[in-house]
Amino acid sequence: MLSREKRHAPRQSAAAGLAAAPCCAPLAAAAAPAAGATGPLPPRHGEEVFLLTARPTQTNSVDVAPPGNSQGDQLIVSGDLLRSNVTVGRFDEACTVTRTSPMDTSDLQCQITLSLSEGQITVQGVFAITGAGPGDITLAITGGTGRYRTAHGFIHAVNTSNTETQLTVHLIRGAGPVVV
Repeated sequence: MLSREKRHAPRQSAAAGLAAAPCCAPLAAAAAPAAGATGPLPPRHGEEVFLLTARPTQTNSVDVAPPGNSQGDQLIVSGDLLRSNVTVGRFDEACTVTRTSPMDTSDLQCQITLSLSEGQITVQGVFAITGAGPGDITLAITGGTGRYRTAHGFIHAVNTSNTETQLTVHLIRGAGPVVV
């Protein structure tokens, strides 16, 4: 989804910042709990945690005026979601630059859909990208379809190479307690 590649337009994504970052194998295999999964928070009761690898296959950017990295530039990414090197779905992502600064830092607002065999998981959020890349990214799961129709939680994305992003999905279904 997000890569560390620096471009004149927005940087390429982890599912491109994600989440680069995301339907052939059964989802049961894809959604099995990840052994030793790590992220910013430990799993909670009722939380399903699993790992996916996002591998972009198509990337495009839209550079609006002024030329170069500027507010309104867009990054559009799609790709495969893998578990143990087996394709289990795909991801589609659109990110817009919402803020730039003179120190080569940008904020991206991204909307991402993870499409798996039993439904879709929708994700969104804002994260910063510097000249060194996006770093670790945590974005909100905002809903889904099918098996994931009551989904919420978060996804933690870490670029493991220039072509792959590891996604740790912290999925909670149903109406859980509200924590403030």
